Amino acid sequence: MLHNSRTAIFPMFLSCLILLSRLKRSHLAGDLISKRRMFFSWSFANISFFQPHAFLMIGIPGLEAIHGWISILFSSMYTVALTGNCLILLALRRTPSLHQPMYYFLSMLALTDVGLTLATMPTTLAVLSFDHRLIGFDTCLVQMFFLHFFSVVESSVLLAMSFDRFVAISNPLRYASILTNNVIIRIGLATVTRATVSLFPLPFLLKRLNFCPGKILLSHSFCFHADVMKQACADITVNIIYGLYVVLSTVGFDSLLIVLSYTLILHTVMSLASPRERIRALNTCVSHILAVLVFFIPVIGVSMIHRFGRHLTPIVQALVAYVYLVVPPVLNPVIYSVKSKPIREAMLRVLREKRKG
Repeated sequence: MLHNSRTAIFPMFLSCLILLSRLKRSHLAGDLISKRRMFFSWSFANISFFQPHAFLMIGIPGLEAIHGWISILFSSMYTVALTGNCLILLALRRTPSLHQPMYYFLSMLALTDVGLTLATMPTTLAVLSFDHRLIGFDTCLVQMFFLHFFSVVESSVLLAMSFDRFVAISNPLRYASILTNNVIIRIGLATVTRATVSLFPLPFLLKRLNFCPGKILLSHSFCFHADVMKQACADITVNIIYGLYVVLSTVGFDSLLIVLSYTLILHTVMSLASPRERIRALNTCVSHILAVLVFFIPVIGVSMIHRFGRHLTPIVQALVAYVYLVVPPVLNPVIYSVKSKPIREAMLRVLREKRKG
């Protein structure tokens, strides 16, 4: 009887061990499956947000075969821009008779053109001369900030220059008392502050976006905000609205005030009795009017193309962008040296001193 009970217990004990081992294996398997699922969820979380290490820039689409010759042209233009604007700054500094409000604003314009030239020159010449087309993501954001920063500052300086012309023509006797050195310094600080505050959020609004791994080709040899944000695979509504706000509140607002100031200037000029006095008053505004046209026409063209010009060929978009960024720094020194005799004589004096030295 005892022997039969022992023989009955042994199979039961063996089956219990087998069951426990199966339960342990199923528990381990479930644990492995859960860990594997957790690993895949972590992996998905890691690749669900993507930012490229670099963007790929292009030169002038369709003209890649002659990029070497085009680079010579651009090198010449950059040289003229830097030389002309630095020469204006040096001439204004060394000529005490030009230490007046009008020429202080001109020095701000020349300094801004130097900054705008240096912001785009390295990448443009790298693409056109050496076919070096990669630009790091963070480097692209830095270039984008300074490119738009100097554009907004130039718009503000042109507005300040229009105010200067309005005061000089409408109230010449109080010109020096209104535009004192302290007022000019405050205007300069205000232009820099406005540009910084307006554009500071742009890089961070781009940093939050999720980009597509295979979408890294830019439309230019430099980084525009409108161009970079189009590479994202996320919702860019906030970027579009804020970008439009920046354009309207800076360049758009400045252009309206410049038009208003010249409307008031024309009203004042037409009230002058002598036609000779009218011509003389308007002649003092010619250089500024040309500088305004040289800057604002390409700005409007670039803004319209990036928002409504998708049907245009890439070469047209590229050329308009180059006109916007390269031509004003080149032409502004030419305009003021040709139309302003004091500036021209001061620049020639500096060149003669350099030759003697």
